[in-house]
Amino acid sequence: MRERWFGATGRKVPEIVLEGEFDVEGALVLEAWDDEAHGAFERGLPIVVRAADAAQVKDALTHPEVAAALVRDPALLELDLVKMTYGD
Repeated sequence: MRERWFGATGRKVPEIVLEGEFDVEGALVLEAWDDEAHGAFERGLPIVVRAADAAQVKDALTHPEVAAALVRDPALLELDLVKMTYGD
């Protein structure tokens, strides 16, 4: 399981997390990446992006500012993002 920094909190979190099983309190939660989030990131605020499918997960995590992709489908927790990005 790959992890990312959760803003300036000093803790690492899984890069793909299941909604309802992950505490997003204090994070900026977005429906999709928004360039306006750069300011929040610069202030150390964790950024979480909701994703409904594999393409949205990949898109969210292409932004290094995003701490995690928040998903509802447990199958998305098993995505191989390296393979999706670079192939076999």
